[in-house]
Amino acid sequence: MSKTESSKTESRSPLLDLAFGYMPAQMIHAAAELGLADALAAGPRTSAELAGETGTHAPSLHRLLRGLVGLGVVEQKERDLFALTAEGQRLRADAPDSIRSLIRLFCGPDVWRSWGDMTETLRTGEYAWERVTGTTPFEFFESGANAELSATFNAAMSEHTRAVAPGIVEAHDFGRYGTVADLGGGDGTLISAILRSQPGLRGLLFDQPAGLAAASATLADVADRVEVVTGDFFKDVPGGADAYVLKSVIHDWDDERATAILRNCRAAMRPGARILLLEQVMPEIVTPQTQGVVRNDLNMLVCTGGRERTEAEFRALLEGAGFTAVALTGPIPPSDYYVIEAEPPS
Repeated sequence: MSKTESSKTESRSPLLDLAFGYMPAQMIHAAAELGLADALAAGPRTSAELAGETGTHAPSLHRLLRGLVGLGVVEQKERDLFALTAEGQRLRADAPDSIRSLIRLFCGPDVWRSWGDMTETLRTGEYAWERVTGTTPFEFFESGANAELSATFNAAMSEHTRAVAPGIVEAHDFGRYGTVADLGGGDGTLISAILRSQPGLRGLLFDQPAGLAAASATLADVADRVEVVTGDFFKDVPGGADAYVLKSVIHDWDDERATAILRNCRAAMRPGARILLLEQVMPEIVTPQTQGVVRNDLNMLVCTGGRERTEAEFRALLEGAGFTAVALTGPIPPSDYYVIEAEPPS
């Protein structure tokens, strides 16, 4: 068989396409890291012009730009003239639906190295992040020595929350409450969306200092209705709210640590209050259509030691922490989140 015939045979293998998926991932990451979309925001540019703005080697950048054409990020107008596509606009830092920080985080070197060490995680059961970085992910992002990475992490979480918040606000009646506390709520993207949907509602935003760094700007239009509190939900949780929201928090932790958070919430809750976990739910039987939550589960496996859970596992976790009347609403598009609602015993 000739090399050409062999190449044609290999290119038809879907497994090879999947195995080589790291190549487009890193091409898009490089574009995000360099700010190429921002440099192209005003219109088509040459590779030399872009290289001057991004501090790169023009011939090498030209080769990347050709690759990004095949990924639908840019289009080639002339031999050396490139423009952003509609999808490429989402790599701009200032785009309302930007995913630049998400890509910089999840295709960045630390997550990249953690996934690269998956085999050792499967052998030992110990998550890779601490092994490859020397610290836990949350210590890593909260460290003053990693201020830029912390900002990228917080911006990525905000981008994701901005995408899912409208569906969550529509799916659950937040008008039932007087005060809603968003625990681990970062810059306040979710609580601000909830408060904007209910003009009579008050909010509380609770996180550690690094998570709250950008909160004042996010909360500007609801600042008179939200209290910002610094703290650690492994130690205690503020009292007085009617609903306690934890979005994408419980999946970060193993059962022991997740239970500790939930018990602190229960201790803070007055009679009639509710806890609302906003999480994806792992199906008992997975299919190709449910691979999003499966991949998120594997990301928790290698990066945090947490996990995505089935409905039965969420029920057991909440009941083990002292909650009752567990009910699920969802899946909520676009990311198939559920609202998992429970209450402390009366």
